[in-house]
Amino acid sequence: MKKQLLSTSAIALGIAMAAPASAQDWNMDWGGYQRAGVGYADVSGTLATGMDLDGIDVFQSGEIHFTPSVTLDNGLTFGVNIQLEGATSGDTIDETYITISGDNLGTITIGSENSEGYRMSVGAPEATLMFINSPSVSAFIPFSAALTAGNQFRTAMISTYTEVGGNNDSQRISYRTPSFNGFQVGVSYARDTSQEFSSGIDTNAAGVLSDIFDVAVAYSATVGTADVALSARWGTGDVAGAAPVGGTAETWGLGASVGFNGITIGGSYGENDNPGTVNDVNGWSLGATFDAPGPWTFGLSTYQGESDAPGSQEEYTAYKLGASRSLGTGVSWDIYVVDVEAKNTAGADVDGTAVGTTINLSF
Repeated sequence: MKKQLLSTSAIALGIAMAAPASAQDWNMDWGGYQRAGVGYADVSGTLATGMDLDGIDVFQSGEIHFTPSVTLDNGLTFGVNIQLEGATSGDTIDETYITISGDNLGTITIGSENSEGYRMSVGAPEATLMFINSPSVSAFIPFSAALTAGNQFRTAMISTYTEVGGNNDSQRISYRTPSFNGFQVGVSYARDTSQEFSSGIDTNAAGVLSDIFDVAVAYSATVGTADVALSARWGTGDVAGAAPVGGTAETWGLGASVGFNGITIGGSYGENDNPGTVNDVNGWSLGATFDAPGPWTFGLSTYQGESDAPGSQEEYTAYKLGASRSLGTGVSWDIYVVDVEAKNTAGADVDGTAVGTTINLSF
């Protein structure tokens, strides 16, 4: 596996070295997004006893993306993607990678980025950018208090957009084919879970995840009058150490959506299987949106996740009713009601309802 990946890197380097000089100038693109929301949350449950988590709060998220690129005379495009966080919390740069792409080549991605399995997944449609097929709603409702750390970010407990062992933006090399009549295949490999410029992880240390491999296939096309999107993915990695710590970690998922006459219906299923006593988790999403005549889109969606380990079970349930109005180029306004419940067999639970509105800027 590693020799094959080194060979792939060498091929990419050889392409670059063999390319003739180009008179093209670099296209110094940049863009990004900023979201600012205000919501009222009502939070209860055993983990909220004696605490005051209710009231009006503010949520914001933003990034600046630097995406310069150059297309050589041979048709290959070399690009850079550096994502600067608008508000840091232990992470100044979100993702950073380079791409090599061409009409017949497809796309090679090298750097700190999610796997092709994650990026090619199809999920249930949602009308607003306050997603529930993600951790976004935790900005108003701290549901994570009722869930173990291994059941949260990048796992099927709260989202079908999963990664092996919950790794995120690991240093990896990925390849995605060109589209063949709507079909694409993607593969990714990461030595370990290191991000950005970090390295030197001892993959023999107990509990360390390494040799992370992902493969995905997706289909997107218009069939008659319907827009159809399908995806399937699988990923695996090795966790070092003797049982019950060590073993194989896997993730897999399926997704589908169909759109017609302004209505889009879709859903997805994801699963993370882990070695030893780490909880195995699975979850599914289902949603529908209606793109009404004029600037409004309405949507209803749910996410249901659960985990299972010896003597420990956890559940996560979320529902959202929302609407989004386009105000102009790159500007939209969301309104939404979200209801969330997270609980475990130890009797701990968090219940919350949030009503909010968000302005989304994309540039």
